[in-house]
Amino acid sequence: MIIVLGNPWFEIDDPDDEFSFDAAELDFATALRDQAGSWDVPYAYSWVGRPEDESSLLAFVGLSDEHRRVSLIDIGVHLVGGSSVRGDRLHNQLYFLPDQPTSLAMEAVGSPQELAARTATWFETLLRKPIVRHEWEHRGQVYATRYLFADTEEGLVQSYNQTLAPSGQAMGLIGAGHVRGRGWIQTSGLGRPDRIVSIRGEETA
Repeated sequence: MIIVLGNPWFEIDDPDDEFSFDAAELDFATALRDQAGSWDVPYAYSWVGRPEDESSLLAFVGLSDEHRRVSLIDIGVHLVGGSSVRGDRLHNQLYFLPDQPTSLAMEAVGSPQELAARTATWFETLLRKPIVRHEWEHRGQVYATRYLFADTEEGLVQSYNQTLAPSGQAMGLIGAGHVRGRGWIQTSGLGRPDRIVSIRGEETA
């Protein structure tokens, strides 16, 4: 776990964007940056800019497993009209908010400074949440992983390597319904992991 004191939180993603920010957006971004300056949380990548459709100001944080270069979850808030924010998980390419709020969602109305304070509290709470990686091994090699928030057991990302897995296991998981989308095998059917590794925060027993 890496804690970077003085981490430059929420720098403007593209300097040209600053010229398109209105006064309320600039006030919000400045206040949010000031609030984040006192955090002592593990490092995470962050920026302020706009989502793909440029409809709002976006404050973004990406959580990852730095050692394995695995993106875990993108979270952020959209500031609309300088008077309201909505935060949640984000689409990992377009940075849109989900149509239906998730368990992480937040909403607030107020002045830019009030919204920055609410947003900073929301981000800090999520940045402090413990994240662990569950690993399953076969013949000394990890064939499946699952990242989750340790306090709520909410899943983030997972992977399953059929080539490294025990013979016949994949077909058994598929037959039991542990598969989604285009044949993506889910780790939900694997039972207790062989190892639990703390990624961020403190592991919850």
